[in-house]
Amino acid sequence: MFTALATLGLVGMGGLVTSHGVGMAVPDWPTSYGYNMFALPISMWLTGGVFHEHTHRLWASFVGVLVVILTRWLGGREARKPLLAIGAAELLAGFVLLKLGPDWRGAGHFLQGIGGVVLLAGVVWVKSERASERLPMLGWAAFWLVQLQGLIGGLRVVLNAHELADVRLGTAFGIFHGCLAQVFLVLLVVIALFTSRWWLARQTSGQRAASVTGAPTQLIFVATILIFAQLLLGATMRHQHAGLAIPDFPLAHGKLWPDMSSEAVARYNAQRIEVNSANPITATQIALQMAHRLMALAILIAVGTVAWRARNIAGFRRLGFFWFSLILVQAGLGAWTIWSNKAADVATAHVVVGALSLVTGALASIINLRRFYPSGTTIPVGAPFEAVRVGILSSPPANP
Repeated sequence: MFTALATLGLVGMGGLVTSHGVGMAVPDWPTSYGYNMFALPISMWLTGGVFHEHTHRLWASFVGVLVVILTRWLGGREARKPLLAIGAAELLAGFVLLKLGPDWRGAGHFLQGIGGVVLLAGVVWVKSERASERLPMLGWAAFWLVQLQGLIGGLRVVLNAHELADVRLGTAFGIFHGCLAQVFLVLLVVIALFTSRWWLARQTSGQRAASVTGAPTQLIFVATILIFAQLLLGATMRHQHAGLAIPDFPLAHGKLWPDMSSEAVARYNAQRIEVNSANPITATQIALQMAHRLMALAILIAVGTVAWRARNIAGFRRLGFFWFSLILVQAGLGAWTIWSNKAADVATAHVVVGALSLVTGALASIINLRRFYPSGTTIPVGAPFEAVRVGILSSPPANP
């Protein structure tokens, strides 16, 4: 839970970096103005947007260490040898990259830093048992994802700083970095759920789960997918650094559906009053924001329906109400972002609540599906969805 909360904080810090447009306040990586990341003088933190970007890097490193510890804990003593081998391999690879020349220096230092932490995790002798079921696999998934996330974030800085780099490629890395952060957060929250006392108590109680008549299983899953697609749209708009392509709400450039002709777009750009946007808006960006608004309406209807249908389901009523409340807050923050001319703190709150909405949907999907089965029952691979939905299995439950 602590690692998941730290990751949520990291998502918020990343939102602040993007909202303030200071992703390149520190133009090198993994060093910071030539210094070791952890040795940058405090006096340099107060120039430009260095504070937001550098704090984001330091907190990301902290989350990386937490994930390595989590992987070691879930894997138990059996994880020591793989961690030793991976750590040694990453240290060696980092050394080789440093010898290839200055263009590879950043990746070399990155691998050496991670390799040292991983190697230390393997060296430390702690007598711990391996976690049950698939938890060690989830731990290893988080282990590799956090390294990939760090590498993508660093490459984004390197590409944007390189004179010959394609700006569109740097933008694509930024979008992927933002979306991968959401997936990583969901994974950590799922691990927290599977290791919680609440989950383990129901897994080992041997009692048959109550039938949940009318539970909106499919709708919960669809709504969660819509939220992730919405976050993808939001990340695409934010990382294009074009500000507000549509500056008014609930109308769009004074209409229900805005004019997206070349003449209208030229007029919109001439009339803009934003001071924090680097690029002119385009018809494509206007279309993206309209898709974002329509998707928000679809999510509001879907989650509202889930909450309404779950109002009489014991144990799920509160979760459904909480999820719908998050969506209402998220919608309000989206409107406020426009009305405040994309104020950084409001836009960042919009990102954080969006992440919480995705996490809640993922947890609701897992918890709801779990309720259809007796504790200890193994769901057969390839079981028909209808059988899964109503809890009908071809074989008797393990603990009748």
